[in-house]
Amino acid sequence: MEAIIEQTILFVKRTLAGAEAGHDWFHIDRVYKNAVAINAVEKADELVVALAALLHDIADAKFNNGDEEVGPRIAGEFLKTLNIKQDVVDHVLQIIRNISYKTNLGVVTFNSAELSVVQDADRLDAIGAIGIARAFTYGGFKNRVLYDPEIAPQLEMTKEEYKNSNAPTINHFYEKLLLLKDLMKTDEGKRIALERHDFMLSYLKQFLSEVS
Repeated sequence: MEAIIEQTILFVKRTLAGAEAGHDWFHIDRVYKNAVAINAVEKADELVVALAALLHDIADAKFNNGDEEVGPRIAGEFLKTLNIKQDVVDHVLQIIRNISYKTNLGVVTFNSAELSVVQDADRLDAIGAIGIARAFTYGGFKNRVLYDPEIAPQLEMTKEEYKNSNAPTINHFYEKLLLLKDLMKTDEGKRIALERHDFMLSYLKQFLSEVS
């Protein structure tokens, strides 16, 4: 397993060289470490968790014209080069297809213990201090307004509305980031999320105080 993980890390680092800073190798590394920590408690399949965590953002749809199959396709081509069972490959690809927040705005058709671990690990990187930094990094990348009091957060969105939103970055906290704490599936993910959630609330209180 160690050799497989090392090969995968090298592939991800090479593929994501020059990626947007919120979805680069360092994001992957944090999610991988979060997943390993959560799985130390959850005891799901170690190889599936590791590979899915490392490959979950190998080609994010929002950087590829909305193509939601480009990630699974690239990951699948790489996984074919490894000496692993087909059921492991299939499971990893299902996790990649189902991990994103927007996927859960539609009909959820796949669940597993491994998905829960990797999804919680990914969501933890979207909240707290790092989540704040990533939100504004992506907002800057898309040239979005920081805050506009005339544009209220849209608290109920379809998958398509979420994908096509160009709302101010602060709205994203109310439309997604503050909701993640209650969407955590593992006990360890829930525990870690509490402190990060509270930090975001403190940040928003300060932000709104300054802009007012």
